[in-house]
Formats: sequence, C-alpha cells, structure tokens
Amino acid sequence: MLQIPVKEGESIERALKKYKKKFEKTGVLKQLRERKQYIKKSVIRRQQVIKAEYVERMLSEE
Repeated sequence: MLQIPVKEGESIERALKKYKKKFEKTGVLKQLRERKQYIKKSVIRRQQVIKAEYVERMLSEE
C-alpha cells in the first residue's frame, strides 16, 4: 500500500499529484495490464526476436 506523507497546510491537489507520481513509478498498472491475459513464453520470445531484427535493420541502414 502506498503511503503519502502530507504536511500540515499542504493542499489535497499536491498530495494527489505525489500519489499519482508514486503510483506510476511502482508500475502497478503496467503489471495489471500484463497479467490481464496470459502470453506464452514462446510468443514473448518471438516478439523479442522480431523487435531485435527490426532495430538491427534500422541501425544498419544509418
């Protein structure tokens, strides 16, 4: 659970901004989206290979 220390006299908007920033840093939302559906390891590996080939092609053209 995230805890945001709020100083006396600090506005709610400021505290919410801190919370959102901290929440984004933890990567909880990203993890939830990844877990939404299962992707086989072979598919993940294939995607990585395709991406690596693409990057390699782009770098060789320059």
